[in-house]
Amino acid sequence: MAALLEPPPPFLNPLLPPSSNPTRLLLPHNLKFKRLNLYNNPTLHSQTTTCFAATPQPEPEFPDPTSEPTRDRRRAVRLAWEKIVRWSRSLRSKTKTDILERTNKVNCCCVVVLGGGSFATAMAAHVANRKDELEVNMLVRDAQVCQSINHNHFNSKYFPEHKLPENVIATTDAKAALLNADYCLHAVPVQFSASFLEGIAEYVYPELPFISVSKGLELNTLRTMSQIIPQALKNPRQPFIALSGPSFALELMNRLPTAMVVASKDKKLANAVQQLLASSYLRISTSRFDVTGVEVTGALKNVLAIAAGIVDGMNLGNNSKAALVSQGCSEIRWLATKMGAKPTTITGLSGIGDIMLTCFVNLSRNRTVGVRLGSGERLDDILSSMNQVAEGVSTAGAVIALAQKYNVKMPVLTAVARIIDNELTPKKAVFELMSLPQVEEV
Repeated sequence: MAALLEPPPPFLNPLLPPSSNPTRLLLPHNLKFKRLNLYNNPTLHSQTTTCFAATPQPEPEFPDPTSEPTRDRRRAVRLAWEKIVRWSRSLRSKTKTDILERTNKVNCCCVVVLGGGSFATAMAAHVANRKDELEVNMLVRDAQVCQSINHNHFNSKYFPEHKLPENVIATTDAKAALLNADYCLHAVPVQFSASFLEGIAEYVYPELPFISVSKGLELNTLRTMSQIIPQALKNPRQPFIALSGPSFALELMNRLPTAMVVASKDKKLANAVQQLLASSYLRISTSRFDVTGVEVTGALKNVLAIAAGIVDGMNLGNNSKAALVSQGCSEIRWLATKMGAKPTTITGLSGIGDIMLTCFVNLSRNRTVGVRLGSGERLDDILSSMNQVAEGVSTAGAVIALAQKYNVKMPVLTAVARIIDNELTPKKAVFELMSLPQVEEV
C-alpha cells in the first residue's frame, strides 16, 4: 500500500484539484475512460506501468494453528481417528482365527487353482504367500507353462518377471491337482467353464468349496458361474463363493493394496474364505447373501468398459466418457435390481468399484478392445492379437438377452452389442445415443 500513498507522477499533477493532498489521488469519476486512452500513447504507457504494477498482491490467509477453533477441530479429527483404530483392533481380536489352522489336515491346507492365466497365477501366488506350509496346485492346460512354473517358478506366458513361491506347483493332471483339496479357486473363462468342469467332475468331491473369480454370463444360456458350476458338476449343493472387485492381476502380483468382496449363501463359508484370502495388502469384505448382485455387476461392467474404451478410441473427450459411464451404471443398476441384486452391492466393490477400475485404467482388457474398436480396427483382428480373454465381448449379447427378459431398456450396453455384431459403427452409435429423448434422470 506504500506505493499508492506516494505522490503521483508529475504527468498526473494537472489532473489534481489545487487544494488536494499530493499523497492522495482523487480522480474525477469520468477519468476511467481517459485512463484507457493513456495506453494509446507509448510514452504515457511506459510511465503508468510502474505506477499500477507496484500494487502488492494480498497474502493468502491461513487459519492460525494456535487459535481455539483450529485446536478444537484438530482434536476432533484425532479423536475420530483413534476411535476407528480402537474399533479395528477390538474387532480383529474377536475374530482372530486363522482358517489355515482349522482345515481337515493338521499342518497344511491344500488349495487348487483351476486355470493358468494372469489372474489365476496372481491368486495362486497370493494364497501361497499366506503360509509356507500351504499347498497350492495349479491345474493348467499348457504344458510349457506347467514346466516353467515347476522348474523356474515363473509363469513364462503371463508373468515372466515375477517369481512364484516354491509352494506353487503346476500340473496338467486334474486328478492329481484335486486330490485332498480343501478349496478350489476357479479362474477359467466363463464361456469355457461348463465343458471344462464336466471333464473334471469325477475328481471333484461334493463338499469342495468353489471360489469363482470368473466374471461374465454364458452366451447361449445366460447362466452365471453360480449356476454353471453346480450344473456342470451335477451337484446342486456344491458349495459356491463369488470373489469379485477392482483387482488387476499385475497389481496383486506386486502386492499393492487391493480390496475385494466375497459372496455366498453360506455365511460361515464366506467368512472362512475371507480369512483364507485376507492379508496385509488384500482386504476381503463379505456381501450378505447377495451372490446375484456380485456376479451380475461383475459381468456387466466388462461390457461398459468396452463402451468407455470406444469413447477414448474416438477421442470424444472426458465429458462424454463420464456421461456414458454414468448412463451405463444406471443401466446396470436397473437390470441388476430387477434380477434381485441389492443396491448396496451395486455401489460397492464389485459394482462401482470394479466399474471405475475397468472403465478408466489402461490395464483393462475390455477397455483396450473398446479403444481399438473406436480407432477403427476390426474386432476379429483385435481378438486374434490378444493372448487373454476379454469377457465383455461374449457377455454383451447375453446382457441384451437378459435386458429383454426383464424388460429393461439399456441403450449404451445395447449399442456395444450392436457394434460387436458389426451391425452398427461407433460413430453411428454415438449419434443415436446423443439423439435419445431428453428425459428425467432415474
